[in-house]
Amino acid sequence: MANASGLFSATVPSLKSRTFQPCLGINRSGSASSDGIVTRIICSGSVDGARQRFINNGCKLVGSGSAVPSLKISNDDLSKIVETNDEWISVRTGIRNRRVIAGNDSLTGLAVEAARKALEMAQVHPDEVDLVLMCTSTPEDLFGSAPQIQKALGCKNNPLAYDITAACSGFVLGLISAACHIRGGGFKNVLVIGADALSRYVDWTDRGTCILFGDAAGAVLVQACDSEEDGLFGFDVHSDGEGQRHLNASITGDEAELDNSEPSFPPSPSSYSCIQMNGKEVFRFACRVVPPSIESSLKKAGLDSSQIDWLLLHQANQRILDSVANRLNFPREQVISNLANYGNTSAASIPLALDEAVRCGKVKSGHTIAAAGFGAGLTWGSVIIRWG
Repeated sequence: MANASGLFSATVPSLKSRTFQPCLGINRSGSASSDGIVTRIICSGSVDGARQRFINNGCKLVGSGSAVPSLKISNDDLSKIVETNDEWISVRTGIRNRRVIAGNDSLTGLAVEAARKALEMAQVHPDEVDLVLMCTSTPEDLFGSAPQIQKALGCKNNPLAYDITAACSGFVLGLISAACHIRGGGFKNVLVIGADALSRYVDWTDRGTCILFGDAAGAVLVQACDSEEDGLFGFDVHSDGEGQRHLNASITGDEAELDNSEPSFPPSPSSYSCIQMNGKEVFRFACRVVPPSIESSLKKAGLDSSQIDWLLLHQANQRILDSVANRLNFPREQVISNLANYGNTSAASIPLALDEAVRCGKVKSGHTIAAAGFGAGLTWGSVIIRWG
């Protein structure tokens, strides 16, 4: 595995007529080298780098899938329970509909469906999967949902499965984690799933938040490949706990107990509050941090924005998508957006939008994508990837 800094190197091939620089010694910021020719991956086996081993693996995205609940809630439906209307919501957010888990739907079920579709596209059998990463902030078990997904898929070899909690940045971190496991740990097929059911934590009487969120799941299969085919070129990740006050769903308990300096036993059962969000501050945060993060990832990949086929951002608000695209000089027609149909689906939004774009023929094999997630924590990150 990588050392404490995530140290590894990788070859990045030329794509079409583009020149890529390989990522050497990638740490938290995904730093890159400059010579453009590397024939092996170097993974440090200890913090001081005293032991090294050589692995020729790169990684590539070879399959995608997605799933959404059957219940569709329109802006007009919301206008019946809170003081709002379709125009007010769509003008401010770009959202017209969202899907909400109800009835027989479950988040785990959606994640399994999305994962199966990704495996089918990649032509990989569940028994060939050796890692499942479930990126979610709303698991249906306090201890994580990933093992249940592994079970439902029928993976008979008991592959490792665990959850990653990083809210709307989760899927980007999942991709980077998959690359680390493949490049440094010898894993071959890694399922990265983004799935969230934020509708369960929404105050449906608060028109400032209930209009934004929906439920969904999306998945990709990240597969080991020769280093010359490597499809993850650079990344940049950050967090800022100071911003937690602007977006959170904190643990709650007995108010009297919380106000009492005297410890009590046994403790009262706890739960989580509804989502609390300062929309204006979150908007400013996203517009401020996402463009430089993508620019940093592009620099480490040896690319500029003119060499990117698609901009794929976390689907939070159309105004954020437009602002980031303008800052980076991306044409509107190169920005992937399905926000109008699903709203903000947290960790599911990037893989859901990617899967739809792949299946409709918009994103084709060999296309290069700049993707970025941002949200609660506060966390944010970006990654430059090639599809196929």
